[in-house]
Amino acid sequence: MDNFQSLTRKPLFKCHKKRLTQDQVRLLEGSFNVNNKLDADSKSQLARQLGLPPRQIAIWYQNKRARSKSQSLEVDHKALHERLDEVLSDNERLRREVERLREEVQKAQEMLQLATAAATPYSSLSLSCSSCDEAAGSLGLLHGSSKELYACLLDDHESQFGTSGDLHNFFAPPALS
Repeated sequence: MDNFQSLTRKPLFKCHKKRLTQDQVRLLEGSFNVNNKLDADSKSQLARQLGLPPRQIAIWYQNKRARSKSQSLEVDHKALHERLDEVLSDNERLRREVERLREEVQKAQEMLQLATAAATPYSSLSLSCSSCDEAAGSLGLLHGSSKELYACLLDDHESQFGTSGDLHNFFAPPALS
């Protein structure tokens, strides 16, 4: 029974961890901000100044480096998460923009078909030019933009159809002079 008691008995002395005072923590924090790793001389000097064993100073520094690293990782993670949210938002915005542009291209193709159909009765009216043909051909392949098509239809043919302010007469036959 004596053996059992000796195995289960608590040690006679306990090493109580000494809590640091606020002044000690302030001094350690200031020293850590200057240099987060200590050499032996600095450790001894801090230990004397604070009245603590050098080993406790070394452990405090080690723990502080670990806490700093985990805090830095948390900040980096938060920044990356915010950036991810921005990228996802931009992606959604661009997806909607692509859909809108596809609809616009479809409308431009329909307008071009209507313009071509409306132009056929008038043999003197010519809607063909190399830039229009290129724009019309590229619409099917999505190489040209609807902006180029509009520019082609409006700007290149102003002389035939009047100024851009007269767009309501766009499909009217040219006035005889």
